[in-house]
Amino acid sequence: MTFAELLDMIKKGDGSPDSFVLVCQKLEDRIFRMKAAALPALLVDIGSIPESINHDSTPEKLFAKAADIILARSLRELGLQATVNKERADCADVIAKSQFHEYSLVGDAKAFRLSRTAKNQKDFKVKSMADWRGDHNYAVLVCPYFQYPKKTSQIYGQAIDEDICLLSWEHLLFLLHARVRESATVNLASMWSISE
Repeated sequence: MTFAELLDMIKKGDGSPDSFVLVCQKLEDRIFRMKAAALPALLVDIGSIPESINHDSTPEKLFAKAADIILARSLRELGLQATVNKERADCADVIAKSQFHEYSLVGDAKAFRLSRTAKNQKDFKVKSMADWRGDHNYAVLVCPYFQYPKKTSQIYGQAIDEDICLLSWEHLLFLLHARVRESATVNLASMWSISE
């Protein structure tokens, strides 16, 4: 699947008679079934919402859900058992569990419009991630590297205080290119607890 094909599925989902949940399930099925070699191309672009997608529209919500699905798929490629949360309540969007080590994590994917320059700490939901962690060991937030604040920001202090791992899509891309994969001898827990 290419990024253009993903956008096409998202745009078709807007006019679909299927429910939002069903369209999300179709996206998840397609992304989870695609070849691993196609994933890096999606990681390059998923962090930026195209301007062709209207603000506060169904396609924008589908794009955000696709980002969560791509995060879960990336975690699977890193050797974790990852699922996308079907609930739309106040909770993390991705849940992953180590197959080899005794830990689990929650994850949240972020995508922003390139035209949106003013972002504040609420956009990143670092404090929410701490609440959503619940009984899980770690919490991971993923957004484009260049979208993280370049100067001082409350999110960095919050991430350290709450032990939230701030990753980027570019970090995940690097890990996939390097073929990093958790195993009985490779434990990625130290990466998820980097703020600690």
